[in-house]
Amino acid sequence: MAYVIAEPCFDVKDTACVDICPMDCTHPDKGERDFEQARMLYIDPDLCINCGVCVDVCPVEAIFPEEDLPQLWREFTEKNAAYYR
Repeated sequence: MAYVIAEPCFDVKDTACVDICPMDCTHPDKGERDFEQARMLYIDPDLCINCGVCVDVCPVEAIFPEEDLPQLWREFTEKNAAYYR
């Protein structure tokens, strides 16, 4: 299981979760070239260690453990993974 960023992050891209992530698995960051074009942030499911520190700092409550992701946002599990392919 990994954490997943869902729809509430669209067009918000608050990078508090990027800054606090101990595994550097949340992207893009403000310094990355695709930050401006990205509509949201993404968590790499292969690097996420399930620590959950990102959840509490998200101002729009967009981050969920995969198993707790609301049904209407299930597609974001694949969207997060696809960003890293």
